[in-house]
Amino acid sequence: MYYSIIRRLGTQPKLATIPKRKWKSVLGLEVHAQIASVSKLFSGSGTSFGAPLNSSVAYFDASIPGTLPVLNRKCVESGIKTALALGCRVNEVSMFDRKHYFYADLPNGYQITQQRAALANDGIMSFPVITPGKKVYYKSVKLLQLQLEQDSGKSLHDEQLKRSLVDLNRAGLPLMELVFAPDLETGEEAASLVKELMLILRRLQTCSCKMEEGALRVDANISIHQEGEPLGVRTEVKNIGSVRSISQAITYEINRQLETVANGGLITNETRSWDAENRRTVAMRDKEVLQDYRFMPEPNLPPLHVNLKPGSKSTEDLLSVAALSEEIPELPEDTRQRLMEQYNLNADTSIILVNEPVLLDHFLSISRSLSQLPNKVIYNFLINDLLTYCNKLNLDVEDCSIKADDLRDILSCLHSEQINIQAARQLIELQQQNPAAKVSELIEINNLQQICNPEAIEELCRQAIANQAKAAQQYQKGKAKALFAIVGEVAKLSKQKANMKMVVECLENQLKSAKK
Repeated sequence: MYYSIIRRLGTQPKLATIPKRKWKSVLGLEVHAQIASVSKLFSGSGTSFGAPLNSSVAYFDASIPGTLPVLNRKCVESGIKTALALGCRVNEVSMFDRKHYFYADLPNGYQITQQRAALANDGIMSFPVITPGKKVYYKSVKLLQLQLEQDSGKSLHDEQLKRSLVDLNRAGLPLMELVFAPDLETGEEAASLVKELMLILRRLQTCSCKMEEGALRVDANISIHQEGEPLGVRTEVKNIGSVRSISQAITYEINRQLETVANGGLITNETRSWDAENRRTVAMRDKEVLQDYRFMPEPNLPPLHVNLKPGSKSTEDLLSVAALSEEIPELPEDTRQRLMEQYNLNADTSIILVNEPVLLDHFLSISRSLSQLPNKVIYNFLINDLLTYCNKLNLDVEDCSIKADDLRDILSCLHSEQINIQAARQLIELQQQNPAAKVSELIEINNLQQICNPEAIEELCRQAIANQAKAAQQYQKGKAKALFAIVGEVAKLSKQKANMKMVVECLENQLKSAKK
């Protein structure tokens, strides 16, 4: 990334005098995705979010002597499906290891993971990069490794009582760790990658991707270097908690590193966290001394074998990769292509719809039930009006209470000219505020019916011409754009309820007649 395209975001550091040479930023992501499973990776305890403290803890999770891990078949299946969807090479044999480190919420003193021989390697992921105000483009990134591992528990720090408590509900939760190559350059690319990954995981139903529940966590490794030179010293920003924060945190950290270099400083290898409230990264600890995790084979788990033969079927003891590949549904990019072919959508529109699954469901539902309505009218209303309304309220579309049937009724009334586009936009807000009300009721109660009576339109046009006499004269002298001022006056007089198609025709006739 070059200085000329650095977009300052929020409280970005102000760059000092930057040397007149080209620098690039490089970043790679590590994503921890919690596998959607009713039980943990190596025990039968539950995985429900929000369960009472220490209520979902088996003896193994608490490291009671004599307990042994039992691998969850469902988690292996989910890992293989995810690997196949991301174009990975699934390994016939993978191994589990112990990664040793001390932390209060890690009862065993080690984490069971796959370090030496992962479940899958060498994937590749292509995704659309969406940057506000810029043209959408596609980017590809290599997926170096996908491995299974268990989560640690959670420490709860009580500052007032000066003590820490431990909740082991998360201890042993099943995770997929996805390690991506440093193929990205900007925060927007990183956020777009994670967004696409979330869409894929949800389609596969292998992860809920609810970042607010910790089901998906992102670490970003970031460095800058001069073009043509080796990669610079990297910093790691840990546990970024939302897609929006991914872009903001990485953009901030890139600019912070550029400012440090510009002022003659050195970038140190350290771990940082993202302060979402103040929109800045904060130093946590340095990495000058490489931590020795003392990896060793997990003696209580045998090597994990899978069947790679084409056409094979899964058995009680051996999972078939070919059989699992048949269970993979239509993936987001396939859906985009289908939308363009079947519904004649352009690439940008199909990307927006697929990236907002609820919006896509609304489009498909309305398109089927209102076949007489052009698809362009439907997706323009969903994107330009509904999505814009949600963004203005900082509301996710999936959290919007407006149902597809309500949107269908609004569009049906719009198509039949019972209401105009201004009323349709107003109905979005009214429907959100009154989710149980019917569209017809809201139109009646709020007097949103479009004025289509010819006599009423003629009277409004006469008043508008009188109020905009100067614009009327300019139009009669050949200035066609002057008509907009008079049309606007009609909209004002009618409280945005006049049928604008009829208004334009009526104004043109009245002004031509007056000229004669």
